[in-house]
Amino acid sequence: METEGPPAAPGQYSQPGQPGPVLGLRSLSFAYQGLLEIPYEVILAQQNTLEVLDLSYNLLEDPALLGELEQLSTLILDCNSYSSHVKFPYMPSVTTVWINKNKISNLPIFVEEIRSKFPNIKILSMMNNEAAPSYFNGGSLPQYIDYRQYVISQIPSLTILDDTEVLGKERAQAEKTYRMQRTREGSKRRKELHR
Repeated sequence: METEGPPAAPGQYSQPGQPGPVLGLRSLSFAYQGLLEIPYEVILAQQNTLEVLDLSYNLLEDPALLGELEQLSTLILDCNSYSSHVKFPYMPSVTTVWINKNKISNLPIFVEEIRSKFPNIKILSMMNNEAAPSYFNGGSLPQYIDYRQYVISQIPSLTILDDTEVLGKERAQAEKTYRMQRTREGSKRRKELHR
């Protein structure tokens, strides 16, 4: 476990090498621990100061209690077992979410969850998920472009998606494309209602 914050005073650890009640940490990493559950006891002890939490390379799938981390700005969940149906708590302080290489396959469901639970998100990286087609996972260029346009149109606050900055021109095209699609879908529904 890597930590960043004030140096530990003697006696602040319960056992040598084991995390104890050290308070005031801004960053915690539980990467590569093989965890099946989030170690909430240790994490929530830092809820007043923790800004960066790295839970990557574990076997996690339920982030429910992380909503108590009111200072958290960066959440790293790469290489876990999160699916499209993950339920995040409402976390308005979070501006960066990395959730690369998980089990996300349904883009609309996942994007709606991100949009509603992280209203101030600026950076989202979800590479190497089935829902994010790219060169890395067998996706074509048109699929990749459509994926980017969809996500950008649904989450207007994004400045970076995956490893690429969201440019004004791309945002305008995304809004135009998905506004047109919504208009077509609305017209189709109205026609079906009048049959």
